[in-house]
Amino acid sequence: MFSGADDELIDYLTRVSGLPAGQCRRLVQDVVAHFNEGVEDFVQRRHRELQQRGLKNAEIYTLLVSEVASRRFPAASLTERQLRRMIYG
Repeated sequence: MFSGADDELIDYLTRVSGLPAGQCRRLVQDVVAHFNEGVEDFVQRRHRELQQRGLKNAEIYTLLVSEVASRRFPAASLTERQLRRMIYG
C-alpha cells in the first residue's frame, strides 16, 4: 500500500511528532481511507452519526447536502430524494 514517498512521509511524521512509526503509519492509513470514502458510504455513515446525535431527517438532509458539496470526492449535487434513496435503498 505504501510507496517510497509514503515511507518518506512516515519518517517525516515520526521525526516531527515524536510518535512511533507504527502510529504514524496508522494515522496516514486512516487519513487516506477518510478521503477515499465514496459519496454513498459517506452519506450513509453521516446519516447514522447525525441520527445518533438526535437530529431529525429534515435537518440531516440539509447538512448532508452542504457536506457532500464540500467533500473531496467528485459528486454531483444531490437532492433530498437522492439522499433518502442512498440511505434507505
